[in-house]
Amino acid sequence: MKEKVENIKNELIKDLENANALLDVQNLKVKYLGKKGLVTELTSNMRDLSIDEKKEVGMLSNETKNFVTHELSKLEEKINNLELEKKLASEKIDISLPSTKVEVGVENILEKLIEEVESLALSMGYDVVEGPEVEKDLYNFELLNLPKGHPARDAQDTFYLDSDTTLLRSQTSPVQIRTMLENKEKTPIRIICPGKTYRRDDDDATHSHQFTQIEGLIVDKDISLANLKATFDIIAKKLFGEDRETRFRPSFYPFTEPSVELDISCFNCGGKGCNICKGTGWITVGGAGIVHHNVLDNCGYDSNKWTGFAFGFGAERLAMLKYGITDIRTFYTNDLRTKENFDRKDAE
Repeated sequence: MKEKVENIKNELIKDLENANALLDVQNLKVKYLGKKGLVTELTSNMRDLSIDEKKEVGMLSNETKNFVTHELSKLEEKINNLELEKKLASEKIDISLPSTKVEVGVENILEKLIEEVESLALSMGYDVVEGPEVEKDLYNFELLNLPKGHPARDAQDTFYLDSDTTLLRSQTSPVQIRTMLENKEKTPIRIICPGKTYRRDDDDATHSHQFTQIEGLIVDKDISLANLKATFDIIAKKLFGEDRETRFRPSFYPFTEPSVELDISCFNCGGKGCNICKGTGWITVGGAGIVHHNVLDNCGYDSNKWTGFAFGFGAERLAMLKYGITDIRTFYTNDLRTKENFDRKDAE
C-alpha cells in the first residue's frame, strides 16, 4: 500500500512539471481525484480488508488525497497569476494620456438665484415658507382684497381647474395669507416665500405661462416704508452690486396701500441711459407696499395695532438682468453651453 502511495506521488510530481495551463490542472484532478482516479482506487477493495487494515488504508488514502489536492491548488494559483500578469501587460493603459472630457450638469440658475435670496433673507431673520401650487380662490384672491368681480383679477388670467374655486396659483401671496391665518397667537411674522406660479400667457422671449416668484412679508408694530426701503436696498446691493441705487415709484396693488414699484439704477450705464433701461437710467425689478388694512383684518390681525410690508420679485426677471439673459426660455432648456455664461458672470 505504501508503495502505491509513493508511486502516485512520484507520478504526480512528473505530471506537475509538464502542466502549464488550467486545462492541464483539470485533467490532473480527474486523473487523481476523479471517481476512477488513482487516489480513489486506493480504497476500492476496502470491503475485503480487516479493521486494522482499513484504518491504515484510510489514513494513507486521506494523506495522499490532501497532498494531491494541495499540489494541484498551488499549480492552479501559479497558472492564474501568470495569466493575470500576461493580461495586465497586454491591456495596460497609459494614464498619462488626457481623458475624454465629460460635461456634467449644473445647478439650475433659477434655483441658484432663489437660494442666494433665501440665504440673504435667513441672515436678516426671515423664515422660508412654501405652500401648495394648487390653490383656493379664497387664498389667491379674496383674502388678498380681490373679491369676485375685481378688475385686477382679469389682468392675471388665471388657470382654473374645476370651477371658480380651485386654481393654479397666480402668485405666491397665498402663502402669506396661510401663514397669517395659521398664526393663532397673532405674533410678528417675517417670511420669504419663493415658488412657481401660473398665468395664461403666450410663451415668447420675455413671457412664460409658468414663472417663479420670490415674495416677502413682515407683520409687526410700527412698520413703515422706511423699513421696506432699507430691506430693498440690502437685497438690491447683494444681487446687483454695492454701487446700486434704489428708488420707489407710486403704483397700485389691491393688497398693499400705499404701493410702490421697486427700481434699481441701471447697472449697464450707471444711470446715464441705455437700451437696457430704455434711456431712463432705472430698471424696475419688483413691486411692494404696506400691507392693506383689509388683508390684515381678513387674516385676524387688528389693523389698528398691526402693520407690515410685502414685496415681490420675478425670479426669472432678476436672473435675466443679473446674467444678461435675453430669452426667458433659456431657464427651461438643458443646454449645458449656457452654464458657461452664468459661471463667467458670477466670476465677474
